[in-house]
Order: sequence, then C-alpha cells, then structure tokens
Amino acid sequence: MNKKYAIVDLETTGGVPTRDRIIEIGIVLHNGEKVIDKYQTLVDPERHISATITRITGITNDMVVGAPKFYEVAKQVIEITDGAVFVAHNVRFDYHFLRQEFSSLGYTYTKKLLCTVKLSRKAFPSLKSYSLGNLIKYFKIEVNSRHRAFDDAWATTIILKKIFDLQDSNETIRVLVNDSMTLSKLPRALDISMVDKLPEACGVYYMSNQKGFVIYIGKSINIRKRIRQHFAKHTKKTDKLFNEVADITYEITGSELAAFIKESREIKDVQPSINKLQKTRHYNYAITKSADKSGYYSYKVVTSKSAINPLSFYGSRKSALAHIETIGEQFNLCPKVNGLDKSTTSCFNHGLRKCKGACIGEEPPAYYNERFMESLKIVNKIFEDNFVVLENGRNDDERAVFLIENGHYRGYGYIDKADAIYGIEELKECIRYENINPEADVIIRNYIYSHVNVEIVHF
Repeated sequence: MNKKYAIVDLETTGGVPTRDRIIEIGIVLHNGEKVIDKYQTLVDPERHISATITRITGITNDMVVGAPKFYEVAKQVIEITDGAVFVAHNVRFDYHFLRQEFSSLGYTYTKKLLCTVKLSRKAFPSLKSYSLGNLIKYFKIEVNSRHRAFDDAWATTIILKKIFDLQDSNETIRVLVNDSMTLSKLPRALDISMVDKLPEACGVYYMSNQKGFVIYIGKSINIRKRIRQHFAKHTKKTDKLFNEVADITYEITGSELAAFIKESREIKDVQPSINKLQKTRHYNYAITKSADKSGYYSYKVVTSKSAINPLSFYGSRKSALAHIETIGEQFNLCPKVNGLDKSTTSCFNHGLRKCKGACIGEEPPAYYNERFMESLKIVNKIFEDNFVVLENGRNDDERAVFLIENGHYRGYGYIDKADAIYGIEELKECIRYENINPEADVIIRNYIYSHVNVEIVHF
C-alpha cells in the first residue's frame, strides 16, 4: 500500500480556530497495515483553560505549565505528517485548528483530508450514531482516557483499520480513500458550497479568474468529483488554479465522447492560459502516399491546401517528418525512399541493417510495399466509411449523435430518442456542423477503439 495516514486528534480551549488554541496533540502514523510511528504532547495555549474544557478533557491549567508552546512543536508535527493523508474523526475541526496555528507562524499547512465519520457511514450503514464515543462502545475499543488527544487518535486508528479490513483488496481501499478524500484547500474566491453544487454528471467545465477570463477548461464524467480532485492534489497546475480561479461554470454533455470533442474545440477557441494540450489551431501540413519510378511506395509531406487524398494532418512540417521517421523505424521502411535521407547511394540505415535495400533496389518493391501497407493502417487518420455514432444524451429521453462523413468528423448534436429511429436524414438534421479538425478525427477513432460496444450506424 502506497499511502501513509496521519491519524490526528487535538484537544483545544474551545471550538473556534481563530479564537481558541490547541492544548494537546495526538498523532498515530499508519501505513494502512500497521502503526509505524506515534506522537503526543501537551501544548501551552498561552491562555486560560476553562473549567468546562477541564471537565471534558481532564487537562488543567497546571498540567500545561512548562509544556512546549505550539511553535516549539510545529516542526515535529510537520515531519511526522509529511507525505501522509490527514485523517481525523470530523476531520475539518482538527485540520482547521492546525492550519490556524501554522498560519499564525506564517506557514501554510496543506494536506489531503480523510474523515472517519464519513468513512464509517459508508462502511457501517446501520448504526444510529457515528460519534467517536459511540463507535468506541460499538467496537469495544479499550481507551484509557476519552477526550484525550492520543487515546482518541488511537481509537480512530482502530476504526480506520476496521474499515480497511472490510474491503476486498488494496485496490478497493485505494478507490475508497480517493473517493472520500476532501479538498484540503480552495481558491480564496471559492466556497466549498459552490463546489458541492456542481453536478455529478458528464460534461465540460470552465475555470475563470476574477476578471472573468477562462483560464482552464476540462472534461469529466463526474464534474463535481473532478473539481474536488483538482484541489486535492499538489502540483504546479493546482497552485496556479488555487491562486487565480474565482468561478467555475459547466456545460453538461451527457455523452463522454461529446465531452472529449467539446473540450478539444473549446481549448482551441478560447486558448486558456493554464491548459497545455490541444492548443494547435492550424494544421498546415499533411502526409500523402506516393510511389517512385521503381514502384516503391513512400510518404510525402505536403501543404494541407495542396494535399490530394491526405492521410493525416500536422501543425508543422517538423512534426510530420518526425512521424514518418517513427513509422519508418517501426516497419523497417527506407528513409531514403521516404525522402528523409539525401544520400546518393544506399541510406544510412542500410549500413546498420535496419533497411533491407529498397534504396538501392536490393529489396523487391512487392516485399517492401507489403510492409508499407501495414504502416498505412497507423498513418491513415481518414475515415473510409460514412457513419454516425449514437451515445446517451443529457437526459433519459435524448441521444447524442456524431456524424462522420467524407473521411472526417463533421459535428454532433442531440435528438429525441423517439425521433432517432427514423433514419440517417433525421439524425443528420440535429448535427451542429464544425470545421474539419484532425484532433477530433483522432478522438473519434480512439473512442471507438476503446469502447467496443459503441453504437454505430453506417450509411
């Protein structure tokens, strides 16, 4: 198991992080199978502990005299929780208190969060109460002192282990944890309620900055879950989003293929600053198939405007040539025949025995062209048939329709299920036509390849 879990419990002078202070810390470090470290300490809150808190916890003012202040134990807390998921029973209480204490020291403490209250509700759905006290009684967990930080952290560790033991495998534990982890931080302009209101549906989402400019576009079969994943990670991209995002909007597509297509088109149209992929707007070059005087087939890079029967399109001549070179190495095609090697005699690869001699006529064209035609299956991105792909729509009464005609994807639209049975002309009427987009062709091809049960109607 890869993850570490820092199971934390705090005792405090009250319930308001901006006003109250920590008086005791208990941490159990667990690797999913066993305890690997422990930490506990009283903390001098530098203020009075009320009689109510003493009655609940048993911690008195005299007990914290001489105890370290929080800044004196901060480094140890960071070290023992480093690289671990932050776990607690009602995790936001303990996490917010620690964040506030670190914030007062000028340090931003950020963790992925896991709440054993939420996990317990999933794992033990029949219980009347999921308070820590009730779970301790239910599982007959022995603790020396309730409402003391280490004892409560230890009890929480036992509960977490019981939840893990109910799972079938490490993979199901991983899925459970990943699905249950909450956002450790949000952009300042966003509230958790805004994220919680996002739909658990398939579509495209748009993150905008305070000036209203879209800075990131993404897709997901579950928009809310994907947004939460964005802010549960700690990457350079997440940091940019955290600093800039002020609003999140979305458009439900219903169909996953529609989400792929729409995301690709929108990224090209909007050019959001944080998206790195799919920004190529123009495909000025293409690869075509030709043959020399001796009958050897070859690939040729031409401009898109001059291409007759193009096989695939590219944003630059360099990327087209690189693809020919890669395909040539994969199928032992001669670089001289493909125009990549300008030698006057045999090509360089012939000396390395990577070319069978097409460049000097040693390999018969028939044998060479057989390999070439195999490579053509990879290079050719043009559709040979006309067809539509039918997917689920945005509701139960709707279908999404994708049109592939004259070699390319031409657009998509939505149609009522009741009208989808009337034939190809009815289906084509709902299409919102788009300009030819080579990346959309690739998306369609890959989607059909990876979704073997996709519904296709040829015409």
